[in-house]
Amino acid sequence: MEGFYFPCMRMRRSSGSGAAGLLCALVGACLLAAVVGYKPVIIVHGLFDSPGDFKHLQQFINQSHPGTNLTLIDLFDRSASLEPMWKQVEGFKAAIYPILQNAVDGVHLICYSQGGLVCRGILSTLPDHNVHSFISLSAPQAGQYGDTDYLKYVFPTYLKSNLYHFCYTAVGQRISICNYWNDPHHRDRYVNNSNFLALINSERPNPNSTEWKKNFLKIKKLVLIGGPDDGVITPWQSSQFGFYDENEVVVEMQHQDLYLRDVFGLKTLAARGDLIFCTVPGVEHVWWHSNETVFQKCMEKWLV
Repeated sequence: MEGFYFPCMRMRRSSGSGAAGLLCALVGACLLAAVVGYKPVIIVHGLFDSPGDFKHLQQFINQSHPGTNLTLIDLFDRSASLEPMWKQVEGFKAAIYPILQNAVDGVHLICYSQGGLVCRGILSTLPDHNVHSFISLSAPQAGQYGDTDYLKYVFPTYLKSNLYHFCYTAVGQRISICNYWNDPHHRDRYVNNSNFLALINSERPNPNSTEWKKNFLKIKKLVLIGGPDDGVITPWQSSQFGFYDENEVVVEMQHQDLYLRDVFGLKTLAARGDLIFCTVPGVEHVWWHSNETVFQKCMEKWLV
C-alpha cells in the first residue's frame, strides 16, 4: 500500500494514549477495507440449520476482512430444510441473484453441509453468475450413505442398508436427504431414481449437462473442506468427491468416473489449479463453521 497515508500515524507517535491507539487501529481497518475492497460473502446453511447458527463464522470474517458485505440467507430453516433440493435451489437462487447483480467484482459463496449441494445446483443452473470462490464446507458432494443420528431422526424405522426402498421412490424424492442418498449396493436404482444428485453429477443422461458444466466452470476457485472425524458426512471423503464402491471401500475423487470423464468440470478445475482440498482432523460436523482454525486454514485466504 505504498504511498497510502494513514492520518493516525502521526497521532501514534505523538500520543501514548491507549484510546488513541485503538482509534488508530479502527480507522486503519476501515481504510484498509475500503482500499482492498473485499468481495461480498454469501452463506448458505445446511440441514436443520438457520442463519443464527453462524455467528462465529460471521465474527471470523468481520475480524479478518473488516467491511465485508456479509449475507446469510434466511430460507428453508430447520425442518423446512427437508424440502426437495430443487425447490431449495430455486428459492436460494432467487434470494442470491440480486446480490450477484449488485456485486460488480463478484462474490464468494460459503455453503455448509446440505447447503453445499444447494449451491452446486445454483452454480450449475445460473448462466450469468459471478461467483469467485465456492467454499464447500463439509458437504456430501458425492452423496451420503451412513447410519448417522440425522438418519435416525428423520427415518427412525430405517437403516442405511434398506433406506433405498423408500428414497428411490417418487415419495422419497420429496425429501432432501433422499435427493442425495447414494446407496453403493443399489447403484442402478440411485442413477435411475435420484432426481437431484445423479443429475448434477451427470451420472444419468441430462440434456442440460453441457450448459450446466459451462455455468459451473465460471467459478474461480472450488475449495473442498472436510475431515475424518466429521461423524455425519459418510463417507467423510464425500466432502471431497470421494465415495464408496460396491464393497464400501472409499474411492478417492481422482479415480471416480465423474472426475475422469470431467462430466461437470472437476478435472478442468484441477488442471486450472483452481481445485483446493483442505482436510482438517478433529472436527465434528456441527463445529465446522465455529472452528477458527478451520476458517484460518481453509477459508480466510479465499475471501479477498
